Amino acid sequence: MLGTFLTWLATALSLLVVDLVVPGVDLATFPAALIGAVVLGLVNSTVRPVLSLLSLPVNLVTLGLFSLVVNGVCFWLAAALVPGFSVHGIVGIILGPVVLSLVNTFLSKYFAERHPDMQTGV
Repeated sequence: MLGTFLTWLATALSLLVVDLVVPGVDLATFPAALIGAVVLGLVNSTVRPVLSLLSLPVNLVTLGLFSLVVNGVCFWLAAALVPGFSVHGIVGIILGPVVLSLVNTFLSKYFAERHPDMQTGV
């Protein structure tokens, strides 16, 4: 349970960094970031696999670069579902998930070193 909460916290903090760094991504409050982290996790676990499967031929032709578009669509969909979280423009849609992934990887590694139970999901 603590591992899940720390994962959501790392994603919420990463969303706040994306808000500061990427033009076109706007977060109103920290609770909006927390809700956005949960919704983003749900969208990535339900919608993203379907989109990835449907876009497989295009992804093969573009040598995997179309996965940036799939990630951007999932990011935009999560923002559309959460009040106080919005994404505008192609820069926010494409660059937002990239920055989110980089910052989230760093924060998750940091939390995992401090709390070993985060790795096991206990």
